Amino acid sequence: MTTTPPIRVVVADDQELVRSGFAMILDVQPDIEVVAEAGDGAEAVEAVRRHRPDVALLDIRMPRVDGIEACRAIGAIGGACRTVMLTTFDSDRYVYDALHAGASGFLLKDVRRDDLTHAVRVVARGDALLAPSVARRLVEQYTRPATRPRPADPRLGLLTERERETLLLLARGLSNAEIAAELVISDHTVKTHVGNVLAKLGLRDRVQAVIRAYETGLVTAGDGG
Repeated sequence: MTTTPPIRVVVADDQELVRSGFAMILDVQPDIEVVAEAGDGAEAVEAVRRHRPDVALLDIRMPRVDGIEACRAIGAIGGACRTVMLTTFDSDRYVYDALHAGASGFLLKDVRRDDLTHAVRVVARGDALLAPSVARRLVEQYTRPATRPRPADPRLGLLTERERETLLLLARGLSNAEIAAELVISDHTVKTHVGNVLAKLGLRDRVQAVIRAYETGLVTAGDGG
């Protein structure tokens, strides 16, 4: 019988009690292994380089190198490590900057332990996750007129009609199963469409696809729900 290897995690936070608390919650899970802890962003990047984890939990505010810069540096290393940002600061600027740095998840530090472990599992399997309050703020960011210039993306023209429909439904927050039901296609076909959207637009995950849809004006808050 083949045993699935545990999800390898690095936890980075400059507050030792917070860091050890998150590490303890995760390490008792049978399918998760904390391979390193770090007290700042520079240590986190080095830990990722050394241990090649699947997921890095990064506090946004850390000395020397903050979580957002560490996220960018981890992305530059290459490999499969994905990042989840942790913060007490529920602010638009942090959401926008963290997601554009390549984060696949964004959670507030008052997250429940079950939600924390769920987030690690979701991100490790290649999906993306936002706390509900963070998702609302991200949408609000693009409902205000003239908050940011909306760049044109000629790569949108590469999408087929079905892929464009899939992107619109992603931006509404639908899961693959919900998209399949909406378009009356199989889950497998939805996964193919999502993969094509990400590849054609040069994106790494669903969160970045949602951001691109709002940034370019392809979708605005309230479209279809």
